[in-house]
Amino acid sequence: MKSCVLTINGGSSSIKFALFEIGEPLVLLFDGEMERIGTKNAMLTFNNEVTKQKSGFAIHAKSHDEASIFLINWLERENSLVFVKVIGHRIVHGMEHTEPEQITDERLDELRNISVFDPEHLPDEIKLVEVFRKHYPALLQIACFDTAFHTAMPKVAKLLPIPRRYYTQGIHRYGFHGLSYAYLMEELKRVTGNDVAQGRIILAHLGNGASLAAVKEGKSIDTSMGFSPTSGLPMGTRSGDLDPGFALYLMQTEELGPAQFSNLINHQSGLLGISETSSDMQDLLESQSTDSRAAEAVELFCYQTRKWIGSFAAVLGGLDTLVFSGGIGEHAAEVRKRVCDDLQFLGIELAETRNLKNEAIISTDRSKVSIRVIHTNEELMIAKLACHVLNHPVKS
Repeated sequence: MKSCVLTINGGSSSIKFALFEIGEPLVLLFDGEMERIGTKNAMLTFNNEVTKQKSGFAIHAKSHDEASIFLINWLERENSLVFVKVIGHRIVHGMEHTEPEQITDERLDELRNISVFDPEHLPDEIKLVEVFRKHYPALLQIACFDTAFHTAMPKVAKLLPIPRRYYTQGIHRYGFHGLSYAYLMEELKRVTGNDVAQGRIILAHLGNGASLAAVKEGKSIDTSMGFSPTSGLPMGTRSGDLDPGFALYLMQTEELGPAQFSNLINHQSGLLGISETSSDMQDLLESQSTDSRAAEAVELFCYQTRKWIGSFAAVLGGLDTLVFSGGIGEHAAEVRKRVCDDLQFLGIELAETRNLKNEAIISTDRSKVSIRVIHTNEELMIAKLACHVLNHPVKS
């Protein structure tokens, strides 16, 4: 086995990981995920691309600390860490950082200082970095920022309508899912050519976490998530955009503090909150005919996604390409159809048979807007960025 790059993608209750052999192109050796961390049903699932074997087993992990230690021990038993030359970490919030960077003591201190900007992700991501540093202090670790893709947004798209003094404190719209969007733009350019990739594009990353981005001339000019990953579309358990008066109302009537309010809008809302049964779109689609709450959750998700597409088409001055990605975007044909309904005035025309088959192009031949389904790959994007820093270190 040659030199490898390990990618770590930490979520609020999961850790995705992948091992790639370094080369041109990068070769995936295995990937996996530790799910439901902090519950009695925590699992590690594993896919070996070399042997084409899939497996999974229960684990004991009350926290990301325990989960990361378990992962390290498991990787050591598999002799995988012997070959790792660099680790790439997905860091959800990177403030104004535009490029991936080596994780140093100074960079870790900075991440700790900005954890208040993203308390749902940054603290656990920092723990993952620290555990790997403790076990392998000499191993190069790279921070790949989810916000970097959106740093080029025009100022008008970043401004929040609050007193200007807060902007100087870093309180503005950042946007997220940047690693996914960067990959989608690379893939779109690969399959269509540069002219299409330089056009007016809406990228819809629709999954348990969901957002859209408006891209023009290869750059993000607006996105649905703003100051935090909780904003924008309603998601699996996140509320999306809310009237600020709602927060004030709950503070006054239910005396909710910051922690309780955060738990409400991040873990009890979205599809789960509306349906009262599930945060999983597939579950809701299967039960919508017999459960009005599930039907309303699906309807709200599709309605809000359609609204964002319309608003971004206005920002772009028209639309050339619409890309669906993420777990829902890639697999839920009904959701794609309902999102595209009544958008014919934008030149969107969906081909029903192609859509049902989840084909790469799901628009009709006469559609003015090309509608595509592209599988996103954040792990591969992280690996590419980490290898770039490995091969082109920044001189101090």
